[in-house]
Amino acid sequence: MSTIQAAVLRGVDDLVIEERPAPEPGPQEVLVRVEAVGVCGSDVHYLKHGRIGDFVVEEPMVLGHESSGVVVGVGSKVDPDRVGQRVSLEPGVPDLTCTECLAGRYNLCPNMQFFATPPVDGSLATLVTLHEAFAHPVPESMSDDAAALLEPLSVGVWANRKAGTSAGSRVLVTGAGAVGLVAAQVAVACGATEVVVSDVNAHRLDLARRLGATDTVDVRRTGVRDTGFEPDVLLECSGHPGATTEALRALAPAGRAVLVGMGGDELPLPLGVLQSRELTVTGTFRYANTWPTAIALAASGRVDLDALVTGHFPLSRSEEALLAADVDEHAVKSVINPQL
Repeated sequence: MSTIQAAVLRGVDDLVIEERPAPEPGPQEVLVRVEAVGVCGSDVHYLKHGRIGDFVVEEPMVLGHESSGVVVGVGSKVDPDRVGQRVSLEPGVPDLTCTECLAGRYNLCPNMQFFATPPVDGSLATLVTLHEAFAHPVPESMSDDAAALLEPLSVGVWANRKAGTSAGSRVLVTGAGAVGLVAAQVAVACGATEVVVSDVNAHRLDLARRLGATDTVDVRRTGVRDTGFEPDVLLECSGHPGATTEALRALAPAGRAVLVGMGGDELPLPLGVLQSRELTVTGTFRYANTWPTAIALAASGRVDLDALVTGHFPLSRSEEALLAADVDEHAVKSVINPQL
């Protein structure tokens, strides 16, 4: 195949399907036929605003980073037996030599090449190449959709690791989008005995209960603190400043808050509450060494990823897929199938 099709963002609200030369795998890369790509909020944000914080789209860029596919070619240093493997693509390749990488924090590598983070092209294309170590084989029992959604599941795994979620934990998850829903499922899998999810969308809260949340809070009607629930872990997945502040005030003494959702650049913190209760607050940036755990959770049925999928779209309807949540309050996760 000499050319491929890709969804290319040329500017704000300017997404086109473009023909490009087919990529060739480098010596340690695999060539992957992309079967499924999940739509992430970051893709939508780039479409609508052309930037996320310091990451600015200054030249045409292929979107997409939640992806799965089949290995159809390998570089000269890759085992040719990998051809035919179904894989989930970990979208960030670090340099593996910097201080952060050598310390095991490769998610903080300053030279990370991450799909659909300017200026790196993403995976919303018919073919992509990736370092072989980051193309993770998945079992045949796992759907293409679920294999793609191992990426947001990895965000949930990483958030729970940062929070120290364990047997008996009481967990509050603010925001019932795709990441909040997987974070809640991971918390249950970690042994949390109470997992409460808050949101303003009744459909998503219902889905949270079906996926294992012990309770939900519709914050249009009831404040989190009004419920009397005092969590020792907060997984903040909404990115909403008001929700974050309210949830921090609900945390038990010595509670741990992990800020996952991306909201504004700055957030007012209730310092009196943080100090008097000795709360721990940390951010998250992507993930590291999460794919084996994510694969095991999804393959065992402890986490249901297919339940998040609310729409399938061919590559030609990529923009419609990105904007599905704007027109359908029931939309949770749209999946684009580049081969359609």
